[in-house]
Amino acid sequence: MAKWDPCSRSSAFKQPHWKQIQFTDQKQEFNKRPTKTALRSLSRSISQSSADSFSSACSDSSEEEATPREKSQSSSSSLSDFCIKNIKQAAFGRREIEIAQQEMPALMVLRKRAGGEKPLAGAKVVGCTHITAQTAVLIETLSVLGAQCRWAACNIFSTQNAVAAALAERGTSVFAWRGESEDDFWWCIDQCVAAETWQPNMILDDGGDLTHWIYKKYPSLFRKIRGIVEESVTGIFRLYQLSKAGRLCVPAMNVNDSVTKQKFDNLYCCKESILDGLKRTTDVMFGGKQVVVCGYGEVGKGCCAALKALGTVVHVTEVDPICALQACMDGFRVVKLSEVLRQADMVITCTGNKNVVIREHLDKMKNGCIVCNMGHSSVEIDLESLRTAELRWQRVRPQVDHVIWPDGKRIVLLAEGRLLNLSCSTVPSLVLSITATTQALALIELYSAPEGRYKQDVYLLPKKMDEFVASLHLPTFEAHLTELTEEQAKYLGISKHGPFKPNYYRY
Repeated sequence: MAKWDPCSRSSAFKQPHWKQIQFTDQKQEFNKRPTKTALRSLSRSISQSSADSFSSACSDSSEEEATPREKSQSSSSSLSDFCIKNIKQAAFGRREIEIAQQEMPALMVLRKRAGGEKPLAGAKVVGCTHITAQTAVLIETLSVLGAQCRWAACNIFSTQNAVAAALAERGTSVFAWRGESEDDFWWCIDQCVAAETWQPNMILDDGGDLTHWIYKKYPSLFRKIRGIVEESVTGIFRLYQLSKAGRLCVPAMNVNDSVTKQKFDNLYCCKESILDGLKRTTDVMFGGKQVVVCGYGEVGKGCCAALKALGTVVHVTEVDPICALQACMDGFRVVKLSEVLRQADMVITCTGNKNVVIREHLDKMKNGCIVCNMGHSSVEIDLESLRTAELRWQRVRPQVDHVIWPDGKRIVLLAEGRLLNLSCSTVPSLVLSITATTQALALIELYSAPEGRYKQDVYLLPKKMDEFVASLHLPTFEAHLTELTEEQAKYLGISKHGPFKPNYYRY
């Protein structure tokens, strides 16, 4: 059977098959997530007071319930292979998914173009991502394309409970709820991976925790897995380090460093959602506030632009001289964190690194300083240094804690140092449509590639795929592309149908 080509229906994309792209070696240390963590200082009942109604990400539920692991639920079709907060919320979650579909045009196009050909027929995809209405559209698109899916959450605060219920009601085995404990988090991943009658052959990961868990507990599963698709800085660091050590035993696709992910999800999504998350949790007035943004990558650039537009005084910290120079050219003062701590009203981490804000910094912050993280993992802020006897934690809202010093000083910590926008608010569906479509195409490419095309390495997405994903979203804006003439294309030395930029081009 001929390999399905998503570009084949359009004359603009009749090009040779996507080519293998060399990866850039990363010298970051492989940072395994701890398998044992300290007990959280807050009780389970407080953690689970997180929103049951996700339309407002900070809504509170005063009802104290036992963990879903302790109760039996089943869908209307008698499916019980899932663990969520409440299956009765499915109808509400379905409406939210339908709203998201309207702003995710490319995935809907993929369903129409490839639904009959089923390019993922036989694929068994195990996923670990944020479980939101937008991710649900991706999961159900994969099902339309022929895949069977089992899903867990990559963040204990980002799951939208009603959406998880809607997925379970339609037959997806999902194990996630908002306000999981650390033990719940790993239990849910294990339920996805270790099913008695189901073994995955594809991995879709966000953060690398799922991949790490399989390496740690079920390495034999990699004999049947055809590939890994990863979309976060944290997860990509782990994969590159595995590759460098010769321990990566399947091909992996680096979605995070694709243009469509970096420029749209990281930059434009964070540009809008940083404000949403801060407003919902703190009701803060931005005008005139002193803000420190740690890191001026794509996420940091988006956050700085949004905050500057509302009148904040933005300072940037950076280790990379190129990013630092960009920040200077954009009108921001580049400083060391210690230089501006005492007057900062907000400190926002966007680095993907660990211990960016440590206890020494936290001790010097002024009363009322808001501290939050826009990176994937919770290690950018050294929370363990705050879990000491002399400091008191006070939960004031879901995902909002006051950490109080003996002298009465307090800082406002959001989402316990986890990803602010998806823990405390929602993110734009259109931007996630771009990332989700890229993930779907990467899965199709790895799953359907003939044996030997991809080695046991990490690969960047082909430029042609990035351009294809972008083109699917242009009709939303009634945008019309200019077409090159044959003479112009020959002058540039490219095909008139693309790719239009070399792989080394920086957008």
